[in-house]
Amino acid sequence: MTQETSGLDSLVRKRIRALRAAHGWSLDDLASRSHLSASTLSRIETGHRRIALDQLTSIARALGTSLDQLVETEVDDVVHNATYDPSRAMSLWALRGQPGVTVARMRLTDPPPQGPAALKAHPGREWFTVLSGTAELLLGERRLRVEQGQAAEFSTMLPHAVGALGGPADLLGIFDREGRRSHLDGG
Repeated sequence: MTQETSGLDSLVRKRIRALRAAHGWSLDDLASRSHLSASTLSRIETGHRRIALDQLTSIARALGTSLDQLVETEVDDVVHNATYDPSRAMSLWALRGQPGVTVARMRLTDPPPQGPAALKAHPGREWFTVLSGTAELLLGERRLRVEQGQAAEFSTMLPHAVGALGGPADLLGIFDREGRRSHLDGG
């Protein structure tokens, strides 16, 4: 007999199954990790068994997620618009699920700043990809050419700067709070 399921109950069951599948695990694999039987997990996933809080906690831990994430019901807007700064030709998107993380689309027209004083260093990591043109990444003592379709990821504790090489370059970058403060907010 299938349990009467609410929208949340059904959503949690689907999440359990989807997370298990994303790990590439069988019911037996999840059973050994969660200390529940495979038949219990099968009945939970199919709605033939009520989910007890202690079972849900064990399942969440085994799947590498939190209980909060497993039962979260808030539905964020999926599509959202960028804020645009015309003076810097930059579009910014804040990632709602990752507070402090910003995605920025930038158009670079100048070469990277020269001299050790122009290089910035701060805690964290940065990632960018070149959408068009060619960028030059100064990273410590290195000069790296990053072409269209390539990406760069690096520790921002290394002094660094990025600029266009041989003409304008469009980049899409991901910045944590420190990276945004240092590069995007003019800090």
